[in-house]
Amino acid sequence: MTDIHHLLNQIAAQEAQLTGTEFLAPCVLGGAVRTSVANIIYTFTPQPTDFEGWGIFKPIDEKTAEVVEEPNLPQLAEYLKLLQPLRLRLAYVLRGQTWLAYPMNESDMQQRLGTAKPVLIHLVTEAIAFEPVIARFDGSAWWFDEIDRRAEPQPAELLREQLQQGTMPENVRFSGMTPEMLTTYELALQQTEAYQLRRQHRRQVREQRETPSRRRRRHRELLAQGDEQRLRQALHQGGGELREFRDRGEYWQVEWTTSDGQHHSSAIDKDELTVISSG
Repeated sequence: MTDIHHLLNQIAAQEAQLTGTEFLAPCVLGGAVRTSVANIIYTFTPQPTDFEGWGIFKPIDEKTAEVVEEPNLPQLAEYLKLLQPLRLRLAYVLRGQTWLAYPMNESDMQQRLGTAKPVLIHLVTEAIAFEPVIARFDGSAWWFDEIDRRAEPQPAELLREQLQQGTMPENVRFSGMTPEMLTTYELALQQTEAYQLRRQHRRQVREQRETPSRRRRRHRELLAQGDEQRLRQALHQGGGELREFRDRGEYWQVEWTTSDGQHHSSAIDKDELTVISSG
């Protein structure tokens, strides 16, 4: 039979060890920080609560940890070295220091993680759209490490120029452009006001051309079919198989495979079930 007094003494010792521990951890805006003490995972609310960045934390109690100081570069490098690296290209800022990015090499990501898709990179500093970076994966989140100095800078500059001009993806061409670059460009373009206005105009034109009876029939069809079933049928007709999908507002982010097992990540228009971008 378990000695309850022994267990209580163990818990008390672990709590004492916890309050005397300082740990290095990343923290996103509005998020929590974690550490492991005696093989137990503890999650804390940071103090101050608006902290965003890398910090050395010290628990105040079992629920709260305060920022003691920021880690120096050797400490941060030692932490990041323990995580799996991957080369990615930044698409656009989502919030604060969090960016959406796409792999520089889909095959590399597929081989390492079993999938090739856009990911969120946290705590990105001193970076701009389309820059190639190295991020590291801790099993649940991606953390910015550094700008990828090995990559050629010219593609990023050309992509930024095309984005500023509002060039449609099918017209973006330059020497050395890869499919991954084009996918990243499409992800960034979708966030621009010009692109949203163009999509809205295209939808309005389609609705104006559509007869009332056809519009009612299409509406009934949409109600009759669930989102997942519609996607499965559309992919099946093209020889693909649905893996998973996420609602992104006006479109779905769809993970699917071809008949020969190749993995793809595509943005699919909800109304027309057409591909907005694909990788």
